[in-house]
Amino acid sequence: MKLQGLHHITLVTGDAQKTVDFYVDVLGLRMVKKTVNFDDPTAYHLYFGDDAGTPGSILTWFEYPGAEPGIPGPGMVHTIQLGIASAEAIDFWASRLQDKGYDSNLEEDGSLLVIDWEGMHIQLVVADPENPPLRAAHPEIPAEMAIVGVEGARAYSAYATVEERVLSDLLGFTYLGGGEYRLEGGLRNFRWGYDQPYADGAQGGGTVHHIAWATPDDAEQEAWHTRLDDSGAYVTDVLDRDYFRSIYFREPRNVLFEIATIPPGFTKDEEPEDLGDELKLPRMHEHLRAELERSLTPIVNPRTARGVETGE
Repeated sequence: MKLQGLHHITLVTGDAQKTVDFYVDVLGLRMVKKTVNFDDPTAYHLYFGDDAGTPGSILTWFEYPGAEPGIPGPGMVHTIQLGIASAEAIDFWASRLQDKGYDSNLEEDGSLLVIDWEGMHIQLVVADPENPPLRAAHPEIPAEMAIVGVEGARAYSAYATVEERVLSDLLGFTYLGGGEYRLEGGLRNFRWGYDQPYADGAQGGGTVHHIAWATPDDAEQEAWHTRLDDSGAYVTDVLDRDYFRSIYFREPRNVLFEIATIPPGFTKDEEPEDLGDELKLPRMHEHLRAELERSLTPIVNPRTARGVETGE
C-alpha cells in the first residue's frame, strides 16, 4: 500500500475571477472544473491543472466573495511549489511576472518566489526529473517554459525540525532531516517541509484549506482508512466527491490531510477538450441549478475567451 503522490491542494479565495486571472492567464494552468462546494453549494469550487486534469497538477479554490485575507500559522500550508522544466525557465518567469504586474524574488536555492494577488506564496522550482511533466497549453508560454505540476508544499509547525513519525512511519514519507520530507509516490514524488511559525494563523482568502494525497482505487483507500483508524487518528467516513472519493484527517501538526482516489477523474462528465467550460454540479445539488446559476457570479475563463477570439 503506497500513496501515489499529490492529488490536489485546496485553497480559499475571496474573488474567483481574480484567482482565475492569475492562475489561468498569468501562470498558464487550465481550468479543469467549475463546480460548487459539496458542503456549501453557494460557494464555487474551481479546479486548475494540466490539460488532462491529472492528479499531481491540481490546485483548487473555494470562493467566499469578499473573504478577508487569511494569515498562515501553525498547522497551515504557507508555500506551494510549482515545477518548471529547467533553471533556464526562471528568467522567462521573472520577466513574465513583471510584465503582468507581479514582483518576484530569486531565492538562494535558485527558485523564484512570487506572491499571488491574495497573498499566497508560490515558489517556482526545478521539477524532480522522475516526475512526468503535467503541462497546460498557453499561447504566450512555450511548452519548455510551462508549469509541469505541483512539486511540493511547506507548512508551519512548532518543533518544525523534529521528525513527524506519522509521516515517516504511517504514511510512507522519507524524513530527510531538518524538517524536510520526500514522498516517493507510485506515480509522482513530492517535497514536504515544516517551518517555524512567526504568527498565529487565521483561515481566509489566500490560505490553504487542505492537501490531498492520491491513492489508486477504493480498495487501497479503505486500507488507508483502516490503518489510520487503527493508529488512533480521527478519520472521516469515505465521502463521494463525484470525481474522486475522499477521507480526511488531521496529522499531528494539525494540517488537514485528505486521501483521494484517482478514479473516476475529471472527464467523468465532460470531454477532455471541454474541461472547465460549463458549470457542473454535484448530483446532490443538481436540483439547485437554476438558483445557483442566478446567484453565482459569472466567471470569464481566459482560455475559452482566447479560443473564441482566435477561432480555435
